[in-house]
Amino acid sequence: VQLQASGGGLVQAGGSLRLSCAASVRTFGDYVMGWFRQAPGKEREFVAAINRLGVTTYDADTVKGRFTISRDNAKNMVSLQMNSLKPEDTAVYYCAARRYGRLSTATAEDYYDTWGQGTLVTVSS
Repeated sequence: VQLQASGGGLVQAGGSLRLSCAASVRTFGDYVMGWFRQAPGKEREFVAAINRLGVTTYDADTVKGRFTISRDNAKNMVSLQMNSLKPEDTAVYYCAARRYGRLSTATAEDYYDTWGQGTLVTVSS
């Protein structure tokens, strides 16, 4: 599987962005999909994940009801809707995939075996 993330850009604090990740695979429905982010000088951290049935999990501290992950299995796409953005949300956002995974362990980087190239989100104050 190959992943292509898009939708990053520059936005003012309080604004919204929608990130998308397109997967080139015929069995997209088999995959748990996740979003991570890496801020300058920091380690990459988990943001959200979604399983093939649309069940989701979030990092509560990061998201706090502002972000929503979703997927469209017909279009081989996973999205991350980000609202009420803050300057501390500035980071490179990565999508990741794992086939036949369990959502309960989807918060760890090493859970995933495929990563996209990342898309930069910059939130100005």
